Amino acid sequence: MENRSRIAILITPSVLFLAVLFLLPLGIMALFSFRAGTFGPERDIFTLQHYREFLENSAFQRLLWRSVRVSFWVSILTVLLAYPVAYFLVFRAGDLRLTLLTIIIVPAWVSYLLRVLSWKVILGSSGALASLLGWLGLSEGSLPILLYNPTAVTITLVYVWVPFVALPIFAALERIDPDLLEAAFDLGCSRLEAFIRVTLPLSLPGVIAGFLFVFIPTVGEYVTPALVGGPQGIMFGNIILDQFLSALNWPMGSLMSLAMLLVVLLPLLIVSRFVRLSDLAGV
Repeated sequence: MENRSRIAILITPSVLFLAVLFLLPLGIMALFSFRAGTFGPERDIFTLQHYREFLENSAFQRLLWRSVRVSFWVSILTVLLAYPVAYFLVFRAGDLRLTLLTIIIVPAWVSYLLRVLSWKVILGSSGALASLLGWLGLSEGSLPILLYNPTAVTITLVYVWVPFVALPIFAALERIDPDLLEAAFDLGCSRLEAFIRVTLPLSLPGVIAGFLFVFIPTVGEYVTPALVGGPQGIMFGNIILDQFLSALNWPMGSLMSLAMLLVVLLPLLIVSRFVRLSDLAGV
């Protein structure tokens, strides 16, 4: 009973913080999705019209699906790039482990906006990549090569998230008992077999955590598509932003936000069926 009281005291501030700053706004947003309008008398009229409009608007649904697809591939590519980095830090870096880990994290200290804008310069018509391809004779003219399309959004988001994904994978690999790998080698496993049978399965919680760590926020990303995506690279978050700021259609924006939230919760529900959330947290 004493331990339970201590736990209750410790988690109460966090629970109150989430209730006030997350659950309460979420409930208000859900209530707003049923309102007929944002201002005036329509504010007090409740209707399902916005739900019908959303279900009948195939453009919204296609854009949501495209955002999910882009986020999925960004998450996959980020994990594939971050895993070798984390593996090298744990098993090959030796005494330089913390130094190299710090170097990897340092770019994250720079403003997110500046990092995105740097890729806008790199991928632009007169940027580093265009200059390199022109010098190699692989392109002509000054038209943008990778800028203002989904590819530019994917490249930028992968660059932004790799350091963050390397951390949970690094933590998962670091928890692996070296005796397990030594036992695998004693039983005749090669390095590849030991990796497939021992290292990879034991590091899956970190891999899954890293995947979700990228997938969840990138589904609603709107800054990166606005800067490097252009009209072709627009994502669902940009439309939500327009509904709130430009169209002043808060009920539709609230509904679209709830739809995106349901899409984000789906992989969490799937993962929870096979992996304990405490394992993802490293508990």
